[in-house]
Amino acid sequence: MSIPDPAWSLGTDDDFVLEDDETFGVGELEGVDLVDLPPFDDSIAPVAANETHAPSPPPEEDPFTMSAPAIVAAALPTMLRDEGRVTEQPVPRITIHAVCDRHEIADVIAGISADRRMARAEITVEPGGIDAAVARFASQASPNLLIIDTLQQGAAMLHSLDRLAAVIEEGTKVVIIGAVNDIALFRELMARGVSEYIVPPIQPIDMIRTVCGLYVNPDKPFAGRVVAVIGARGGIGASTIAHNIAWSIAERQESSATLLDLDLSFGTAALDFNQDPPQSIADALMAPDRVDDVFLERVTTKQTQRLQMLTAPATLEREFELDPQSYEMVIERVRRTSPYVVLDLPHIWTSWVKHTLLAADDAIIVAGPDLASLRNTKNIIDLLKAMRPYDSPPTVVLSMVGVPKRPEIPFKDFAEALGCEPVASIPFDPQLFGMAANNGQMISEVAAQSKTALALDALAASLTGRKPVEAKKASFTDKIPFLKR
Repeated sequence: MSIPDPAWSLGTDDDFVLEDDETFGVGELEGVDLVDLPPFDDSIAPVAANETHAPSPPPEEDPFTMSAPAIVAAALPTMLRDEGRVTEQPVPRITIHAVCDRHEIADVIAGISADRRMARAEITVEPGGIDAAVARFASQASPNLLIIDTLQQGAAMLHSLDRLAAVIEEGTKVVIIGAVNDIALFRELMARGVSEYIVPPIQPIDMIRTVCGLYVNPDKPFAGRVVAVIGARGGIGASTIAHNIAWSIAERQESSATLLDLDLSFGTAALDFNQDPPQSIADALMAPDRVDDVFLERVTTKQTQRLQMLTAPATLEREFELDPQSYEMVIERVRRTSPYVVLDLPHIWTSWVKHTLLAADDAIIVAGPDLASLRNTKNIIDLLKAMRPYDSPPTVVLSMVGVPKRPEIPFKDFAEALGCEPVASIPFDPQLFGMAANNGQMISEVAAQSKTALALDALAASLTGRKPVEAKKASFTDKIPFLKR
């Protein structure tokens, strides 16, 4: 049987000449007339592993995914958010195989398998570089993504890649981790359709973002940031804080947000916002396969121009024992329609609560200044740090601080025992919170200049990456809603 022509080939050695460019990346060239230089082409310059490209149209089908220069844009590592916040979409169920010349790169790739965004991927790592890949895939099926760490350079690398192209299956994406940051080599690899070329130093999060970017759905590339809020114990005000955060993101930060009340039996989102919707999030959870844009439009309650909600049914007529995958599917579909999705999680510990908390982009733990809250918060933080090693640590908010005649753990001692400092301390203010609850309003609508409102606005601003927006003073009619009618 004859060996098929490779998907791409170098041709003769004279077709490509690799020259070391020691001046690359150091600014303007001294003693060179820039007018005499040829104009730059439309090729995309190489970037560091933790930088981003501008998006380009998706490439056409080709063997090895290696014929369209535009495929470099497929390596969009992250989706930029306002003021630098980023959201990486989890990769689908794919196989990733890495062949490495350097043991430190192999350790980085092996380590990313513990990340939540890579949970569906099957990752294998072996030494040997390009030669190991040629030997393996000459006799077995190719992976969905092949990561090549090689010390080869120039023409030697390209000849080795030609041999690999002869045995690799069509549709395989390729990421190359090279040894030299060379513009000529980069352009040649992009012309051959390599998905991404990066050079060390590389951190695990850089590798995660690169891989996630390769599998962004071109039909629905947008994915909102998911913020999960959970109480360290019951009755600590976690739901109230979640609702106020969602409202502040929408109204203070002026960014569209969706609130999901996942406490199906005892959720209070409808009460807190003075709503009585005919449908609830349970309708979506019981039929996740039916959830699309039209379905979401039907079951979603629009609170303001920028804030919408999927409220809980809050009924005891039935017990909701749903598959954890149902929650995942609904949240995934909602985040395709909203820049920010705030989850109001119940104070229970089940497989779906654990999975939802681990899968969120940001986790907020609401605790009280008491021993039970301290113990539970510490346990949750330890779990999240262990199972989300490359994510930012969870945020802790102290709530109901200063209850009269109640012994409390001082803020400093609480932070020291926890190992991290809470980002906000919400005072015990029954009059303010009671008025807001009775009026179906948020704290900033009742008392925009109160310490509680300012703290919640600052927390929302930190989640969006924007600067806190100055709150407007509430008018007399804002404080008494029925006067607006």
